[in-house]
Amino acid sequence: MARGKLRIYLGAAPGVGKTYAMLAEAHRRLERGTDCVVAYVEHHGRPRTETLLHGLEQVPRRRLEHRGGSFEEMDVDAVLRRAPAVALVDELAHTNVPGSRNAKRWQDVEELLAAGTDVVSTVNIQHLESLGDVVESITGVRQRETVPDEVVRRADQIELVDMSPQALRRRMAHGNVYQPDKVDAALSNYFRPGNLTALRELALLWVADRVDEHLNAYRSEHRVSRIWGSRERIVVGLTGGPEGRTLIRRAARLAEKGAGGEVLAVYIARSDGLTAASPKELALQRTLVEDLGGTFHHVVGDDIPAALLAFARGVNATQIVLGSSRRKAWQYVFGPGVGATVARESGPDLDVHIVTHGEVAKGRGLPVARGSRLGRGRVVAGWVTALAGPALLALLLNTVDLGLANDMLLFLAITVAAALLGGLLPALASAALGSLLLNFFYTPPLHRLTVSDPRNIVAIAIFFGVGMAVASVVDLAARRTHQASRLRAESEILSFLAGNVLRGETSLEALLERVRETFAMESAALLERAGDVEPWTCAGRAGVGPPLERPEDADVDMPVGDHMALALTGRVLPAEDRRVLAAFAAQAAVVLDRRRLKAEADRAGALAEGNRIRTALLAAVSHDLRTPLAGIKAAVSSLRADDVAWSEEDRAELLEGIEEGADRLDHLVGNLLDMSRLQTGTVTPLIREIDVDEVVPMALVGVPEDSVALDVPETLPMVAVDPGLLERSVANLVENAVKYSPPGRRVTVSASALVDRVEVRVVDRGPGVPDEAKDRIFEPFQRYGDAPRGAGVGLGLAVARGFAEAMDGTLTAEDTPGGGLTMVLSLRAARPGPDPLHAGEDTAEQERQPQ
Repeated sequence: MARGKLRIYLGAAPGVGKTYAMLAEAHRRLERGTDCVVAYVEHHGRPRTETLLHGLEQVPRRRLEHRGGSFEEMDVDAVLRRAPAVALVDELAHTNVPGSRNAKRWQDVEELLAAGTDVVSTVNIQHLESLGDVVESITGVRQRETVPDEVVRRADQIELVDMSPQALRRRMAHGNVYQPDKVDAALSNYFRPGNLTALRELALLWVADRVDEHLNAYRSEHRVSRIWGSRERIVVGLTGGPEGRTLIRRAARLAEKGAGGEVLAVYIARSDGLTAASPKELALQRTLVEDLGGTFHHVVGDDIPAALLAFARGVNATQIVLGSSRRKAWQYVFGPGVGATVARESGPDLDVHIVTHGEVAKGRGLPVARGSRLGRGRVVAGWVTALAGPALLALLLNTVDLGLANDMLLFLAITVAAALLGGLLPALASAALGSLLLNFFYTPPLHRLTVSDPRNIVAIAIFFGVGMAVASVVDLAARRTHQASRLRAESEILSFLAGNVLRGETSLEALLERVRETFAMESAALLERAGDVEPWTCAGRAGVGPPLERPEDADVDMPVGDHMALALTGRVLPAEDRRVLAAFAAQAAVVLDRRRLKAEADRAGALAEGNRIRTALLAAVSHDLRTPLAGIKAAVSSLRADDVAWSEEDRAELLEGIEEGADRLDHLVGNLLDMSRLQTGTVTPLIREIDVDEVVPMALVGVPEDSVALDVPETLPMVAVDPGLLERSVANLVENAVKYSPPGRRVTVSASALVDRVEVRVVDRGPGVPDEAKDRIFEPFQRYGDAPRGAGVGLGLAVARGFAEAMDGTLTAEDTPGGGLTMVLSLRAARPGPDPLHAGEDTAEQERQPQ
């Protein structure tokens, strides 16, 4: 049986009309005679959506009992028995009630698709698993109901249901999404314009990426080599020179003018050793292009124009941005240059922009290619001149008699030209051939390889010596130029490494990637072992398929000390490159040592913090424990005195002092023990589900009556916490709030639900805390302001935050409107998603959803 097709309506937020669009599509299919049924659709009390359900066949739902409640879920077996052509399944990311056939609704959909039934479903962008962290950073809400991205990507059709934030907020204000009593809270929380705009952008970009994937797949399947300008992609060709930053900025401006423009910077390095560019300049350009939203690519290729065009066509680019050539005018004798070649071979569907810059015609200043110091073209021209030049000159001189001296000068000119073009070997060949031709054709006896006049022998010897001298000078100059270029490239690399050592900026992986790119290798790895007979382990790697077992398995290995080696694969490096490779290896060892030293420093910092806590603890015990003990001892001594007759009121007052001192000691010792548990990491919460209204009242036992106003609804979802830790946290928060509240002003303790979280707020009307001190008040042994020593050792808030974090919660401080401080304790709900104000239609099943 053929697998069914999946169509998904994707929305940026609840209320944009996904379910409405799905039902409208069902009615269109019914009119065309398609067998279409409703497997599960929730209208959430929206009249227009409910109206569209009329006239559609609905498969009866399955009713499940869970924790004393009755819930409805999609009956997968009933849908399979019905075997419709198309099934409508709402809320793809929904979590099923325990006891259902599958844990997730998308798994139910997979069964329907496997049975050959087409499925039409809906999902919001915030429920995609990969976007959970992004959505949480935008909305402050962690989505617990998610669907794997791959499930949505495999959909045969994805249709975006889009609506502007203003239109959605108007729809909500008109009561078309939520009940009127919920609208104000929804508009001021989850459905703020900024949240909706960000979610809309996420949805648009996600769909655009999927469209791009389908387009690339189609082009690959149909072998489309021509560029389709469906999206502006601008490739920037970099040489590693200072003009690269100008080109990147110009390309970014071009990309801004087109919808969805994308910038791809590419540097093409030769495959014959050290790259010709400055590593520091390339690093700056990589950072710049990434800051502008583009991507940086490193490509290896000897034919730069061909490699650049191949890359551009491979990414379906529409434009190429290149800089005007830095070559001087005379250098164009050796070729038209990269820009002209790319422009000539780009074709009609790829635009090439040549951008002027401040380095035009100032000389490339880059090392020439490895292999020949003079370049392959010059060597070939030198050999052609050395072999063909003397022969052609001999044919010419056979028709004209200029005399031996002039003949020798002409042959010497050919030798000098061969030396200038090709260097030493072509010049030697030209001198030898010219000498033979001079002897054979122009020195008596003619047409014989003998010389009768000794003066002619001297002339031929001088001719040969001058040719060799000129060739040696040209070759030496080329060698020195090549060495200077290499040394400059090496010095720039070493300078870049030294700067990184001083700044401590390069990570080990980034450094290994730099090694791989600099030497045009396939992979690089840093291997180490504890001893001579111990196995090698990989401390860091970059590239594909690095050697992980032994350095000897690599094409190049550079030892670093006795038990560390830098291993590279790809090709064998010449000996002259190993000097720079040794510098890289030493730097890699330094980076690895720095990383380990940093880890040691972090551990030492943790130990130092523990010592600081213990020192502060002893200082606190010396006074804060002694004060209540002294009071208790004085009261007990007074009661035991035989020479004083205490009245009942006096005895009661002394006993009350003893009780208060004991309570202070109990509270102080409890906080000290709790803090020590937190510092040593021995707090192990026993998480279970409990109602907030069962725990919070118990935390108010130790505060004076009528000092706290409690507002904790019984309808709140249960929270997954340790009841004991929660009670201690709330008790410390309330005690702190009561301590700083002015007389006659009660502290308010309230609780509310926020999708998958429950927030407990402790509100006081005291002096408040400045923003710069809000985090500091949660540190151990901190008391804000001029609180007296009797106010405690400053552990209450630190213990409260530590317990909150141990239960996967958070504790933050906010300003109270009108003055004061509000402590917000956020806890994880045991049944995420019950609040329709913040999660919309996908989580509005407060009465139906059990988990």
